[in-house]
Amino acid sequence: MPKPVLRPVLGLLLASALAFPQLARADGNAGAYLAARLAGTESDYRAASLWFTRAMLGDPASPALMEGAIVSDISLGKFTAAAAIATELAKTGVKSQAAFIALLTEQAKTGDFESLLANTKDRSIGALVDGLVQAWAELGSGKMSDALAGFDVLAKTPGMEAFGLYHKALALASVGDFEGADAIFSSKENGGLRVMRRGTVAHAQILSQLERNPEAIALLDAAFGPEPDPGIKVLRTRLAAGETLPYDVSLNAADGISEVFFTLASALNGEAEDSYTLIYTRVAAYLRPDHTEAILLSAQLLSAQGQHDLAAENYALIPATDPAFYVAEIGRADALYSGGKTEAALEVLQALTRSHGDLMPVHLALADALRREEKYADALKSYDQTVALLGTPERRHWSIFYSRAVSHERQKEWPQAEADFRRALELEPDQPQVLNYLGYSFVEKGENLEEALGMIERAVAAMPDAGYIQDSLAWAFFRLGRYGDAVAPMEKASLLEPLDSVVTDHLGDVYWAVGRRLEAQFQWRRALSFEPTDADAARIRKKLDIGLDAVLAAEGQKPIAVQVTQGNDG
Repeated sequence: MPKPVLRPVLGLLLASALAFPQLARADGNAGAYLAARLAGTESDYRAASLWFTRAMLGDPASPALMEGAIVSDISLGKFTAAAAIATELAKTGVKSQAAFIALLTEQAKTGDFESLLANTKDRSIGALVDGLVQAWAELGSGKMSDALAGFDVLAKTPGMEAFGLYHKALALASVGDFEGADAIFSSKENGGLRVMRRGTVAHAQILSQLERNPEAIALLDAAFGPEPDPGIKVLRTRLAAGETLPYDVSLNAADGISEVFFTLASALNGEAEDSYTLIYTRVAAYLRPDHTEAILLSAQLLSAQGQHDLAAENYALIPATDPAFYVAEIGRADALYSGGKTEAALEVLQALTRSHGDLMPVHLALADALRREEKYADALKSYDQTVALLGTPERRHWSIFYSRAVSHERQKEWPQAEADFRRALELEPDQPQVLNYLGYSFVEKGENLEEALGMIERAVAAMPDAGYIQDSLAWAFFRLGRYGDAVAPMEKASLLEPLDSVVTDHLGDVYWAVGRRLEAQFQWRRALSFEPTDADAARIRKKLDIGLDAVLAAEGQKPIAVQVTQGNDG
C-alpha cells in the first residue's frame, strides 16, 4: 500500500492545545494548565487528560483547554468524553480536527450516519480521510450507489488510487458482492492491488466465499511464505480442510470507517509522529474492539512514547483465544520490563511458555529477558528450548546462537560459547557483533590472536564508528605486542566512548606501553571516575601505585617491552 496523501496538520494539532498560554486565565487555574502542558509534551495522556479537565473547571470556555482535553482523551481511547467536549468546542466556532475526529467517530459508533454525512461540509480531516469516511457513511445510510461513486472518485485521484480501490473492494464484500471484490483484488492492471496483511486476509476470505480455497491457499503462501504467523496458519489449515471462511474484515459501515483509520495508521507508522498515528489506531480500535492489529499497533506506539503502563494495558486487551495472544503477551512483558517491572515481565513470559510452549518466539523472548537480567543459567535453558524448536537454522537466526554464546561465555563455558559463536558466523559470516565478541574473547584469553585480529578488523570495516569495536582492535594490537599500532584505534575508541571506564583504562595501558606514562596515569584516574567494576577499580589503583609492568608481573604475565615514542614522557 503506498503512502497516503495527507497533510501533516494533525501533528500541529497535537501541539496546538499547548501553544496558546494566553488563552488560559492567569489565576488559580494556571497550575492545572501548566501541569496539563507538561504532561502533553511528555505524551503522558492520562495525566494530560486529568489536568486539562481540571483546568477547564476554571476556564470552561477556553478553546485551547478543550482541544487539549479532546486530544488527550482520544489518545486514551475515551471517545465518549472527547465527543462531549468536542460538541462544546463546536459552539465556540473554533475549527478543530481533533474535535472533528471525536464527533465522527462517535457518530459512526452509534450508527448515526445521516448526521455524519450532514456534517461533512463543515469539518475536514483531509481529502483522503474525508472521501473514504463519507463513502462508508453513504453505505451505512443505505446509499450503496453513492458509496461506490465516492470510492471511484478516490480511485481516480492521483496518490489515492490504491486506497479508493481497496476500500471499494471491502465495501462490495460487506454487502456480499464477492465477485466484484475479487475483481478489484485480482485486477492485473498495474500489477494488481498491493495490500497489507488485512487486505490479503480479506482477499483469502473472499476467495473462500467463492469456493476457491486452493487459490486462497496459494495467495496466503505467496504473501506469508512457508512459516506464517499462527493466525495465518489457522486460516490456511481451515482452507485446506475445505472449510468456507467467513468474510469478517469489514462487515458494515462502522467496520469500514474503522478500517479507514487503520489503513492510514499502517501507512503512516514510522513516517509520522507516533502521537499522530496513535489517534488513528485509537479510532480503529474504538469502532471495532476486536481489531487485534489496531490494538497491537496502539500498544506499540504507546510503548515507543514511553507510556509503558498504557501499553501494557492495551496488550492485555488481546484475549487468550486470539492467535496473536502470544505476540501481545511478549509485547506486554517488554512494556512491563521497560516500565521497571522486571519480575512481572518475567512472570508473563514464564506463563506464556506454559500456555504456548510449542512456539519458538516465546522461549526466545524469555531467554533474552533472562539474559538481560544476567540469569545466564536459566537463560541457557530457554535458549536450548528455542534451538530445539528452530528446525533448520536460517541466516536470520544467527542472533539466537550469538545470544546463547554470550550466555555460555558469562557462565565460563568457553567451548560451548565458541561453538555457538562459530555457528552464528556460519549463518552470517560478516556479522560485526559476532566477529568482535569472538575476536575480543580470543584476545582476552591470549588464544588465536592472528585469527582474532582478522575478525576484529572485519568488524571495524563493517562498523568503523563503533567505539567498542575500535577498542577491540586496539586491544588485539596490544596483546600482539604491536603497541604503536594500538594507539590510533585506541584514541579513536576513547573519542567515540569518552565515558567508558574499560576503554579509558585500555587507553592508559596503551599509553604506558609506548612510554607515555604521565598520560597513562591521567587516563587511569579518569577511568576511576567512570564507575568501573570493583575488580577493575582495584586493578587500576594498583597500576597507579606500582605501574602496569609490576601489576602484570604479579599476575604472572609477560612484562611490556616499552616502545619509546615522541610522546614518551618518561
